[in-house]
Amino acid sequence: MNDKLVGKNSPWLLPDAVEELLPPAAKALEALRRSALDTCERWGYALIMPPTIEYLESLLSGVAHDLDLQTFKLTDQLSGRTMGVRADITPQAARIDAHQLSGDGPVRLCYAGSVLRTRPDTPQGTRNPLQLGAELYGHAGIESDVEVILLMTDVLYAAGAKTLHLDLGHVGIYRGLALAAGLSDEAEAALWDALQRKATRDIDALLDAYAVGSQHREHLAALAQLSGGIEVLDEARERLSSADASVQAALSALSAIAESLQRSQPDLVLHFDLGELRGYRYHTGAVFAAYTPGLAQELARGGRYDDIGAVFGRARPATGFSTDLKALQRVAGTTQTTAAEPTAIAAPWQDDAGLREQVAALRQAGETVIWLLPGHEGAAPAKAAGCDRQLQADGTGQWRVKPL
Repeated sequence: MNDKLVGKNSPWLLPDAVEELLPPAAKALEALRRSALDTCERWGYALIMPPTIEYLESLLSGVAHDLDLQTFKLTDQLSGRTMGVRADITPQAARIDAHQLSGDGPVRLCYAGSVLRTRPDTPQGTRNPLQLGAELYGHAGIESDVEVILLMTDVLYAAGAKTLHLDLGHVGIYRGLALAAGLSDEAEAALWDALQRKATRDIDALLDAYAVGSQHREHLAALAQLSGGIEVLDEARERLSSADASVQAALSALSAIAESLQRSQPDLVLHFDLGELRGYRYHTGAVFAAYTPGLAQELARGGRYDDIGAVFGRARPATGFSTDLKALQRVAGTTQTTAAEPTAIAAPWQDDAGLREQVAALRQAGETVIWLLPGHEGAAPAKAAGCDRQLQADGTGQWRVKPL
């Protein structure tokens, strides 16, 4: 082996946390992509295909600005402006709804495409996920949140997930409590970080440092403990009974969503964590994530993010979800490293009109037919190419499919 091709600078090495898929895993992933998009289509979600790169200000406008650190930047050689490689397709979908589409009623969009991120979300994660998602614009009620959650579970079940656990929260609860307590942006961010870590000592220390009043202190400290089944909502209503109307409205929204989900999918396991604020700076209402037992990584996530289109001239209610199809494929057990079972037909390379007509007819019928090129004839090359049958002349000018 050439020593120059070995080591960290080898030209065949991929960057850290960037992977490629080989046969048959690539075929399985494509089948999963098609299945997921077909599911979205059956729910009335229209497919969009945004570009991989856009001007940076478009990708990072409004609440999507948190994606800044995850976005690769480059200079457009035609205009001199800074462009970004998309790290999330959701802001692009919002731009399309706000600027390209003109309907006043609900608009349902779905997408599937590669995104690129400067860092993986988890230590074992990827920097080039295949993101699939669905977004519903133009409806502010909990019914659209429920629809998106049910669509998400439909996609996950179709992908092979057997049991789903749904984590539910609402950023309006913490946002309302922080506002009522008069927390500065810095204090709100620091306390948010401590809540995500469930670090009760840090939470108490921060509440002391910011001299939060006793009632507001009780409310904010309670969030770290309000985690569990649907009974948590009753406990939250009791412990946060003196909180303002925005907090009560958020709790009522969570209860209504939970009741609707229980009626539609009684087997769906619901879990509530009022201190879990994923996407806090991005979302505006209910947030959710789907898990399956035995796997720590979430399968999909989503939530409400109203008015994201305001920077594009059209503020609309919005809710949606997204998933990484690569991670979902691993859960579904469709990634195989062993060779696929042969299902193709080998055809000898001959200048025979009848043979070519038969090959065309077989392909039209859905069969895979592989030409055995000159120098690669015989059973061994055919099997190596994935064939289990072959076309043979029967002596009457007809070509028949025979076992290898």
